[in-house]
Amino acid sequence: MSLVQSIIIAIVQGLTELFPISSVAHGVFTPYVFHWNLDPAFLKEHFLPYMVMLHLGTALAALVFFKDEWIQMIRSIFQGHQHSRKLLILVILATLPAALIGAALQQPLQQLFGNVAVAAFFLIVNGFFLFFGEKRRSSGTKEIEDLTYEQAIIVGLFQSLALIPGFSRSGSSMTAGFWMGLKHEASARFSMLLAAPIIAGAGILEVPKLVKTGSQGLLQVSLAGGVVAGIFAYASIWILMRWFKKREIQAMKPFAIYCWVVGALILLTDLIVH
Repeated sequence: MSLVQSIIIAIVQGLTELFPISSVAHGVFTPYVFHWNLDPAFLKEHFLPYMVMLHLGTALAALVFFKDEWIQMIRSIFQGHQHSRKLLILVILATLPAALIGAALQQPLQQLFGNVAVAAFFLIVNGFFLFFGEKRRSSGTKEIEDLTYEQAIIVGLFQSLALIPGFSRSGSSMTAGFWMGLKHEASARFSMLLAAPIIAGAGILEVPKLVKTGSQGLLQVSLAGGVVAGIFAYASIWILMRWFKKREIQAMKPFAIYCWVVGALILLTDLIVH
């Protein structure tokens, strides 16, 4: 993969990771749309670690954007700030399901990455999940700290859907947050807070694989991509938080329509080609 290709994918990943439209699916679509003939060995062995490196840039952007919350949560470990300590526990509990399921099913799930048709199909399903999930929500009145520990685990279970390419991590966790009674902005904020630990955990597992390749060029391209992805992810967080602050009704509808249109076009194109 060239540096230019990496930067293009990084821009796409940074813009789509925190929007509920599946950055992994877009990472699969981008080489397909631009007709890049990437090395099959790279796609099989290194594509997932490479994408995780880009996600680490996104995680750093989320940490910086919500730095005040993270500082307070870390301080709560040593000081008696109950409000921040509960938030930290909620984040930990909501992170555990995806971490455990991902570790247990890493090999079979990895086989799905790089498959354009699978990603397109599940992106369409993701659109229906966003659209009908928001319609079925209860009236959101809760802030994050009003969640029970059991509800945080439920949000984490739905976040695990993102282990399937095409499903959005942020979309799944935000929709689950709606069902738990969170306000739109609170659900979006909770989803963003969950981004950092789950992505960091994936990085611990996958990034060493890039280092072990012994390819200095691949590592440098991945690092450059991570920086670019982080910059664009920060912008997307800012846009998304403003969007959910203003929209408490049908905030997910535009994203659902986008998933249907893009997923259908990619799937139809792939069927015609093959």
